[in-house]
Amino acid sequence: MNSTHDTGFADRLKTAAEAKKALLAGFKPKPTVTDPNFDERNAQRAAELDQVREARTQAKADKKQAAADAEEAIRAEAAAAEAAALDAKRGQRKERQALSKADAKAKRDARYAARKARK
Repeated sequence: MNSTHDTGFADRLKTAAEAKKALLAGFKPKPTVTDPNFDERNAQRAAELDQVREARTQAKADKKQAAADAEEAIRAEAAAAEAAALDAKRGQRKERQALSKADAKAKRDARYAARKARK
């Protein structure tokens, strides 16, 4: 022990108490400095958040609209294909009827020619 310091029991207790106080003071929260522009920055942050939300909502609506447009295009394409198939069917039917008429006319002409040939 250092003989130059005459420390008694009370001095040691006092030093220990001061050290404990200093240690506990380190855990206390420091006083905060309030920013004068806090409200302004908070309002700006809220406005930016609103803009982001609006942009996301718009993007979601655009995506939904694009999906609806694509579905409508598929429906229109299917309807056009169905109409084309129906037109082709009608065309085939008309062609068959025309061939039937031509065939019937040919048979009639053949019968008429045969009758004329007999006379």
